[in-house]
Amino acid sequence: MKSNEAPPRGVLAPLRLNSIRSKILALALAATLVPAFSTAVLSYVRTRTALTETLEGELRGIGLQTAREIDLWVKERFYDLRVFVGSFEVTENLDRIAAGGGDSREALTRLDNYLAVVQERFGEYSDLIVLDPGGQAVSTVDGTARPPELPAEWLPELRLGEARLGDPYWNETLATVAATTAVPIESADARFVGVLVATLTFESLGTVLTGRAPGGEGRIDVMGPDGRIVVSTDAVSGYELAVSAAVRSRLEASDGSTEYLVDDAVMVGTLTRVDPIGWSVLAHLPAEDAYAPVARLTRSTFLLVTALMLVVGSVAYFIGVLITRPLDRLTAAAHAVAAGDLAVDVPVTSGDEVGYLTGVFNDMVARLRESADSLREQNQELEKISTTDALTSLPNRRHVISVLEQELNRAGRHDRHLSVLMLDVDKFKQYNDSFGHQAGDEVLAGMGPVLRDATREADLPGRYGGEEFIVVLPECDLSGALEAGERIRKRLAKEVFEGRKVTVSIGAATFPTHADSPAALIGAADVALYAAKEAGRDRVVAAEDAGSPDPT
Repeated sequence: MKSNEAPPRGVLAPLRLNSIRSKILALALAATLVPAFSTAVLSYVRTRTALTETLEGELRGIGLQTAREIDLWVKERFYDLRVFVGSFEVTENLDRIAAGGGDSREALTRLDNYLAVVQERFGEYSDLIVLDPGGQAVSTVDGTARPPELPAEWLPELRLGEARLGDPYWNETLATVAATTAVPIESADARFVGVLVATLTFESLGTVLTGRAPGGEGRIDVMGPDGRIVVSTDAVSGYELAVSAAVRSRLEASDGSTEYLVDDAVMVGTLTRVDPIGWSVLAHLPAEDAYAPVARLTRSTFLLVTALMLVVGSVAYFIGVLITRPLDRLTAAAHAVAAGDLAVDVPVTSGDEVGYLTGVFNDMVARLRESADSLREQNQELEKISTTDALTSLPNRRHVISVLEQELNRAGRHDRHLSVLMLDVDKFKQYNDSFGHQAGDEVLAGMGPVLRDATREADLPGRYGGEEFIVVLPECDLSGALEAGERIRKRLAKEVFEGRKVTVSIGAATFPTHADSPAALIGAADVALYAAKEAGRDRVVAAEDAGSPDPT
């Protein structure tokens, strides 16, 4: 008996696509794979881009907040040392020693004993030494006169009232990282009478990093000017080099996150400078952890596409012999889907195998459509998350800074005013310690409605970080900014929280009166905020009235 099937001929012969069954199979697979892989690639690119932006925002936010906490920690250490030297035991005994006479020996003994008590009670300060105005050692903890090796430029700066912090180094005696710090000693009549020099260790600085490391295997390294680790969320031995100089240069030059090798592991991180001490904060985590969601998405997509390919291929193979006339309609629909039109819906005209194939095709397109809709919703949600503070529902710092840059450019082009308010909840740490972090979070969350109620629709209130908030006031001069600050302060006074009423200190600055760049404008408002704090809190202070507050 002769076969009715003609032998394969022509260019399709090697592929054996001359039979209807083979053609339907190839068409079904193409209709499945092309849109699925197109959607998968698009999903991969968008998800990775969104994840990278979120990761950059998280790492930069960690770095900025850690840098701010380190700056505060250093200022607190200077404040401690200034308190030590402000004691009557230091200034009075120094005057008695300088005057000479019979009681100078007793004064020196009392000064030595005072330094010993300070070092015993405050373990992070070692090798306490008091120098006279000429830089010669007067008193030490152990009673020996060992002149410290201070940089030549320090003594003139100390005479002007400046405190100095040296570069970190590995202290062999203490077996830890340490740095030399010095503060001037002034008498009651503001005379420069000497210098207190101390070796500062950084054990307590580690508490600043607690709970801040990026998730998974992430870590935070605080580095000195030479790139060696001062303190880290991971245990380190000695005074290790965090990353090479070449990597630090790349990180400093990068506007976002950077990938690099550390001990043969690919890391993703950002570098934040801690000015003015010259340190830097490296927040980083393994790239494998950072992009784990993308890897999971890729595997899920591969499995989904494989499953669809098997299902559609099997259906197409078994019903291909019976399908002839509906091929044109299904082929046209498949081409539309391959071109990216997911609104295709082929009507089911029969209940036989052709109708079943049509239903499977429609289901496949519906899944792709649902995947595309889900991806669009996820992207919208990611965009919202990346610009909104979760606790207060206010715009986050990154978004506010971006808007401030745009508004400042617009104000400059149209010769208009633009003001910024910097707000800080007064005594928030004391409130947290007294009533608990949950009550503290209630205060921060309550600041959102307060700021929105007390500002205009055109204004942009946001959370700057911690208990600090910022309000951008477009087309608003200094007097309007001060009025807005008073409205916020009075509106907050009406709020009753679980612990007690709270107040805010507010600093106001205006473009172009006080500054002509976003950073400078925020800095001017921040200086005014510190002035409001020093003036007694619960008030609004303008930048031009702020003066120069004590950095401690």
